Amino acid sequence: MRILIINPGSTSTKIGIYENKELKRKEYVKHSPEEEENMTVRQKVESRAKTIEKFLATNGYSAEDFDAVACRGGILPPLESGTYQVDEDMVQYLLQKSMFDHPSNYAAPIGMALSKGEIPVFITDPVSVDELCPEARLTGIPQLKRLSLFHALNMKAVAREVAKEMGADIKDLTFVIAHLGGGISVGLQAKGKMIDVNNSKDEGPFGPNRTGDLPVGDVVEKAFSGDFAEKELIKRYSSKGGLIAYLGTDNLLDVLEKSKYDNKAKQVLEAMIYQIAKEIGGLCAAAGGDIDAIILTGGMAYNSDFVEGIKTYISNFGLVVVKPGDNELLSLAQGAERVLEGEEEAKHLSLEGIA
Repeated sequence: MRILIINPGSTSTKIGIYENKELKRKEYVKHSPEEEENMTVRQKVESRAKTIEKFLATNGYSAEDFDAVACRGGILPPLESGTYQVDEDMVQYLLQKSMFDHPSNYAAPIGMALSKGEIPVFITDPVSVDELCPEARLTGIPQLKRLSLFHALNMKAVAREVAKEMGADIKDLTFVIAHLGGGISVGLQAKGKMIDVNNSKDEGPFGPNRTGDLPVGDVVEKAFSGDFAEKELIKRYSSKGGLIAYLGTDNLLDVLEKSKYDNKAKQVLEAMIYQIAKEIGGLCAAAGGDIDAIILTGGMAYNSDFVEGIKTYISNFGLVVVKPGDNELLSLAQGAERVLEGEEEAKHLSLEGIA
């Protein structure tokens, strides 16, 4: 069984080739930001697909050599967890109607372009997985509802991994899972469903470059001050906040080192750890204190000092399991494998009634 994995980023596309459950090759195929700057989304997809096709041909592969293409899920309408077969309706939604322009939206269209309709294309657990319980949807104002946007691919994958290690059915377990990366998602997964999770785009703890929760009155004041254009203000909160706003860097290792001799860096680092722990503790409370494990994952979970700082607050709540990294290529491969091996049936996204 051979599976091609496609995971686009802003300036490159990560490619994985899995054969019989083993990663045989991982590459970053570079794309020119200058060339893409004036391209439409559709043109970017076509250009990237051709670049990837050339890369495969150079290395002795063609689409016919693969049993499936597994792509990172883009920003789709709310959907349940699982692996979905990509069709033309999904491609058109990602190209024309997605609520945010994000490189992940390119993955499924690139996969379809490469497959030429000859092999199946799948996505697994995109960021728009929505399994929130009714209580978690309300914000305090009827016109605004909480959105479920989180690191679903990795969080769902580590939950399955930990459940397997425990020798238990995931539907019998309750986890609080914290993905600690450039964005931070902390979720409560009960009986296999992520029933509450912060929208990692603009809720929860502050992180390396995102602000997390903010005082709403102050945000409104800034928005109407005339000092910022809309896009500038959004960028300030979504990619120029957190560590980078306080310390000028979003590199955790640099901040950890600086915190040894700089009191401001130490305070900011401790505040981020505190906020992450508070988010985890709140979801432990939402579970009634009855949890089987707290799982720490994502890139920042590689750092033992950072992890120990969080554990200082949360260890009394239950077992803490550390699964560092995002393992996106593996998670996508496993999603496709479960379908190809008959362990899971591929879902089909219904876009009926969605404008």
